[in-house]
Amino acid sequence: MKRLIAPLIGLLAALHGPAWGQDAPQLQLPRVTLSAGMHLIQTQVASTPEQRATGLMHRKEMPANEGMLFVFEQRAGQCFWMKNTLLPLTAAFIADDGTIVNLADMKPQTLDSHCSAEPVRYVLEMNRGWFAKRGLQAGAKLNGPPFAGTKKSN
Repeated sequence: MKRLIAPLIGLLAALHGPAWGQDAPQLQLPRVTLSAGMHLIQTQVASTPEQRATGLMHRKEMPANEGMLFVFEQRAGQCFWMKNTLLPLTAAFIADDGTIVNLADMKPQTLDSHCSAEPVRYVLEMNRGWFAKRGLQAGAKLNGPPFAGTKKSN
């Protein structure tokens, strides 16, 4: 019986997911600071399949300059949906060198698919409108450790 309790607790924590502004216990995700020109972005990094599957689901709020960076093992067409996501978000699909390939505004709690315009390894979710308010669009460059020393690959 004891062998079943620990995995069950882990499964429940994974299903509930990490959160800002939630009362439940939170998974601690690694953090990284990115920049877009003079704008700093504090991100939680979702790099495992479980972390990426949970993403920002069930969160009721997110600070203005914080987001979640999804990191995939290899470049591919990435598509996101908003099932169980309560916040309106904008997804930035990002090339290996930090260049924003395309942006997608996403409505909460929908199954609409939002996809990258080309294969990418990175997707940054921010509060909806964050990029627009700062004049950032496709072609803008983000800087930070994930993009250091890489050139845009086609």
